[in-house]
Amino acid sequence: MNFKIADLYIRVSTDEQKDKGYSQRDQEERLRKFCEVNKIKINRVYIEDYSAKTFNRPQWQLFIKNLKKKTSPVNQIIFTKWDRFSRNTADAYQMINILKVLGVEAYAVEQPLDLSVPENKMMLAFYLAVPEVENDRRSLNVFYGMRRAKKEGRWVASAPVGYVNKTSESGVKYIAPHPQFGSIMKEAFEELAKGNLAINEIWRKAKYKGLKCGKNQFWVSMRNPVYCGRLFVPKHLDEEAMIVQGQHQPIISLETYNDAQDVVDGRKKHNKLKIMSPELLPLRGFLLCPICGRNLTGSPSKGKYKSYFYYHCISPCRFRVNAIMANQVFEKGLANLKPINGMLELYEEILKNNFESMIKGSGERKRISKRDIDSMNIKIDKIRELLINDQISPEDYGIIKKQLEEKIQNLKRKIESFNKNETNVDNLIKNLSNTLLNIDKAYFEANIDLKREIIAAIFPEKLTYYPDGYRTLRLNEGVALICLINNELHKIKNETNSLKTDLSREVLPTRFELISTVPETIILSIELREQLLQI
Repeated sequence: MNFKIADLYIRVSTDEQKDKGYSQRDQEERLRKFCEVNKIKINRVYIEDYSAKTFNRPQWQLFIKNLKKKTSPVNQIIFTKWDRFSRNTADAYQMINILKVLGVEAYAVEQPLDLSVPENKMMLAFYLAVPEVENDRRSLNVFYGMRRAKKEGRWVASAPVGYVNKTSESGVKYIAPHPQFGSIMKEAFEELAKGNLAINEIWRKAKYKGLKCGKNQFWVSMRNPVYCGRLFVPKHLDEEAMIVQGQHQPIISLETYNDAQDVVDGRKKHNKLKIMSPELLPLRGFLLCPICGRNLTGSPSKGKYKSYFYYHCISPCRFRVNAIMANQVFEKGLANLKPINGMLELYEEILKNNFESMIKGSGERKRISKRDIDSMNIKIDKIRELLINDQISPEDYGIIKKQLEEKIQNLKRKIESFNKNETNVDNLIKNLSNTLLNIDKAYFEANIDLKREIIAAIFPEKLTYYPDGYRTLRLNEGVALICLINNELHKIKNETNSLKTDLSREVLPTRFELISTVPETIILSIELREQLLQI
């Protein structure tokens, strides 16, 4: 040997530490003995507990860094076997060339090779290929084992958000709902299925309750069928992707999961998405700055003993107003929104006609959907007969049957949605009228989410704050007509207000004919209505 100075490289991976002959102490002993016999001076010893699939290993990167500094006197890196060096043939050849440029030779004491002899490169290829093949075979066995477990309905990875990994008395591993986070994820899916909150707002709400989950991870979780007791098995070679029944306990129902996916995919019509806001900032997101016209936000300002809430502008104008005072001005103006005599009765009659027409239309659509389901079932029977008579292949039968069953499930969900709309119209309309008659009381007693629903329903345009009240370009057409605020039926000019409400100083004229079709903004969302009925 002509090499006088060398670094020693010792590597084990976690699964190799139990194997005989792979311990760090044993490798170091053999390498030091080799250097002593061959009179090689040892410069440094690098000990690593890392996989050899790549060279992105901390100690190896430190070794290369020291070489590139030109301060290391070594001209050889010594290890026991070539699988300690690398288990990736392509990366190994590339690294050997890098070491050659740096004037260092890689040397395995138990598989010695003189790489200056061309024929020895064939042996090098063999030494490098064997561990790579072993790795690939091991990975393939693990992959097929996990795929088989998935097809049997067993979750084989770390528990998803809302679940926890457990082991039964017999040693079988499984997942179970987390005692705290499971209920939070259940509420998150139910909120998403309603279509009232944006998914980012649902994530913030869940995070506020204690859920430990990043935004991207939460997005992925909302798509995962594991929460309704199903597992997704991806496509592999000739096997198509499939969804199988899981062996774990579901957190939500299949219906809730499907409704949530419809909202995410845009297949389900949802209400105007809300923005979360603290209890003392119900108007955040609805206000404009009276100075620069930009949107006002809201936040707490920490005082000496407590926090004070403000609506404020983030532009250079620096406008801000105390939230409590601004809220009181709004509530005072809301109390002045009272229906005039006769208009509320007219509103009830129009709503009744509209709901009856809607229910009649849903009944017809439900009948058509049921007829389509019967037609799909007949088609399934026909292709089953074709399969029995060997007129189609089992693969084609499976594909067609799956497509038809998916259509049947979609139709059943439509029928369920129609059934939800068939309520007692008279009681519902009466409660809506009472709410309009006492909108200030309903607003005062509502929670923060319902308050924001009420604001959005009444004011389609944003409000501009002034000390004496709020200004808006337009009220909800139904509210403006029922209360006759700034309406041409009273022959009131713009910038005047006979009802002396602080909430509107300029409202676009509303013709009486527009109300006959009952705009969607007049009919409050189902969730809002249900919550108002409970007040």
